[in-house]
Amino acid sequence: MRGNSFEAKVKADGGRELLRLIGVEDPGTVSVPELSAAGPEGRVARTALALREATAAGTWTLLDHPLLALEVAGSPVYLEPDAVVVRPDGGWTVVEIKSFPMVDGAADASKVGAAARQAAVYVLALERVAAATEGARVAQSVLLVCPKDFSNLPTASVVDVRKQRSVTRRQLDRLTRIDEIAAALPEGVGFDVAERSAEELTAAVESVPHQYAPECLAACELAFHCRSRTRQADAVETLGRSVRGELGGLTTVGAVLAAARGEEGDPADPAVAALRRARALREEALSGAGARACR
Repeated sequence: MRGNSFEAKVKADGGRELLRLIGVEDPGTVSVPELSAAGPEGRVARTALALREATAAGTWTLLDHPLLALEVAGSPVYLEPDAVVVRPDGGWTVVEIKSFPMVDGAADASKVGAAARQAAVYVLALERVAAATEGARVAQSVLLVCPKDFSNLPTASVVDVRKQRSVTRRQLDRLTRIDEIAAALPEGVGFDVAERSAEELTAAVESVPHQYAPECLAACELAFHCRSRTRQADAVETLGRSVRGELGGLTTVGAVLAAARGEEGDPADPAVAALRRARALREEALSGAGARACR
């Protein structure tokens, strides 16, 4: 509620407060085009048209809640920034409005970082539109608008998002496309909950590989299913990705314990050597504790 209220204040009266922060002296000279259209595809097309027209006109333009599209793993994802400002020189700047305070010119670093990562995705989506618009260029920094100190007065800070943009672009480029994932599914497998019975859906889920980590419990509806399968396989993934990465070629809990006892594994393997060292230290500590208890 606070966030919605603050955003409404920033954009009130034709965005006067926001335009003041941008440096526009006369808000009456700023164009605020209508972006409504039928469906997300229509809104995306209307936003692209408004951006092209504003760039060609060479005037200040404020786009309130434009809709952008970004391809993620071969599928379109729709994004809605708080605002985008088009400058007379053809520059496009993303505006992100947040309700956390900016005290003495600085805000909480973790919250600013999260806002920067969010805005970097908007920058990537804008770059797709700018590539097809003559004279357009997308700013690699965004305008973060927050309440000043402990008041409700808006203040702004320019946040460089080049690093977050580069990281996000690399992550998107490395994603496996949805059509490639679908092509690898067994013949006849489908997950349509409206057309398939519970038995068919269960069989479909069982037919595909699982990839479990404890973090999945907070985000995935199938996390308990994958955890159960991982436990049945005695896989070390149940202990977390960091542990899995440290264990190298040891893929099961049984293999880890056997390596620690010296029953399996190559002694030259760093993971095996570390496990045996850890077991020796544990036995030494337990024997010392037992001796002190006897005394």
